[in-house]
Amino acid sequence: MVGGHPGAGGALTVHLRGEPLVEIWTGEAAPDRPWSADTGSVIFSATKGLAATVVHRLADRGLIDYDAPVAHYWPEFAANGKQRITVREVMSHRAGLYGLPEIARGLDDVLDHRMMEDQLAAAKPDHLLGIPTYHALTYGWLLAGLARAVTGRGMAELFRTEIAEPLGAEGIHLGKPPAGSPTSAAVMQGNKLSLVGTNYISLVLGRAYSLPGALGAAARALFLPGLDLLLEGEDPPILHTELGAGNGVCTATGLATVYGALANDGMHQGRRYLSPETVKAMRQVETYRLDHALFYIPMMWHMGYHSLPIPGARAGFGHIGLGGSFGWADPRQGLSVGFVHNRLGIGAASLDQIASAWVLPLVVRGAHAARRTTTHVEPAAA
Repeated sequence: MVGGHPGAGGALTVHLRGEPLVEIWTGEAAPDRPWSADTGSVIFSATKGLAATVVHRLADRGLIDYDAPVAHYWPEFAANGKQRITVREVMSHRAGLYGLPEIARGLDDVLDHRMMEDQLAAAKPDHLLGIPTYHALTYGWLLAGLARAVTGRGMAELFRTEIAEPLGAEGIHLGKPPAGSPTSAAVMQGNKLSLVGTNYISLVLGRAYSLPGALGAAARALFLPGLDLLLEGEDPPILHTELGAGNGVCTATGLATVYGALANDGMHQGRRYLSPETVKAMRQVETYRLDHALFYIPMMWHMGYHSLPIPGARAGFGHIGLGGSFGWADPRQGLSVGFVHNRLGIGAASLDQIASAWVLPLVVRGAHAARRTTTHVEPAAA
């Protein structure tokens, strides 16, 4: 997926029962900067699984009840008829609050995460309330607003205190890693989403807002004029906000470490990270209904994760992001996987997304045959 592309690289880590089984990295984090074990990349929607893990940690301590109304913790959320929407519904993409045009006017609004939390608290759910409809960007702000209501802290800080620190996972960040962190962010390679920003495509997608069915839902969940600029430049705006649905910067080993705890009944290096009861709730598929914003794909949504209806992957759960980065847990084997890379282009993203959905079960199937190894694969000659 990444080999042979100038400036592109990636890493794959597999843990078995919490111990490294495979660690591989290859290519470049940027032109003339080799990928290393400490290179992280934007993992896009794979961030959602981490944001959900934060909420599960809070639930594990009794701060949140999955079946309680969100408004019980976040009173402002009761506005516009949302007083009965539960935490479980929000976490499984059934809150009817997936639409971007209803809460944001453009890129500046999207970059203001506190404003987005407030806008969602005041918003009115649409007719798909109760039906799985992928909350592509709003998911992160919803979980952040809920978590802030019970802790008084933002999601970036909670990534550190609820995930990175207790698991010793240095390669887990929301947004750009802070100065002094061992994690360095890779530069995204490719044409990114520039095609989406052209006048013609913007016009078409904007008009799709009002269409019935999956096309309209997808356009409202995924598109806003100017959103493509999130990814532009070597230090893009996406790195400088708190977007719990899409701007995690993680290493492959960081992801494998987090999902290792989820794959092993909540245990990490002999210490309890989550209770067995909470892990059981995380593993449960909440809905088998087809997702209305993802063109009726059977996503098998959990509370913050999804399974895949593919042989070899159905028993596991995790989250795949745009372009194919993912974190995954297979509790049957005590297996966890992290995969990250920095290639993103309109054509490549679709191919990489499909490839990752098939690479994942292959990794799971082959894990038992693999010997413990740490390997640096040199990039192919230009």
